Amino acid sequence: MSQKNGLLQVPSRYSVDETVQRLQSAFAAKGLQVFALIDHSGEAAKVGLKMRPTKVLIFGSPKGGTPLMVAAPSLAIDLPMKALVAEDESGKVWLTYNSPEYLKERHTVPDELIKNLAGAGPLMEKAVE
Repeated sequence: MSQKNGLLQVPSRYSVDETVQRLQSAFAAKGLQVFALIDHSGEAAKVGLKMRPTKVLIFGSPKGGTPLMVAAPSLAIDLPMKALVAEDESGKVWLTYNSPEYLKERHTVPDELIKNLAGAGPLMEKAVE
């Protein structure tokens, strides 16, 4: 795992599609809602442009996220959480997401509330190992 600019990047052993499916299953098992799946590369292909496989899952829990946004309203720009699944130029697939520490600092989230986001990272990382 690497971290740059508040982004955590984790290698996936699976294709982009299988990684997305594994994440969706992991979220469902924990009662997290998938609000949207954005297929950037699929949309690019529709207009005749080429892009390596790239998808974003937008997910979360109103029960966990709402208290955070009430305490730090600007956090709504970064919630629901996002999981970027993309294939690099060598064919390696990566999962990228915002670190809770970065979001805490960026939006001045109280210590006692940021834990509402802390479980998502380990859940996603387990799904791609």
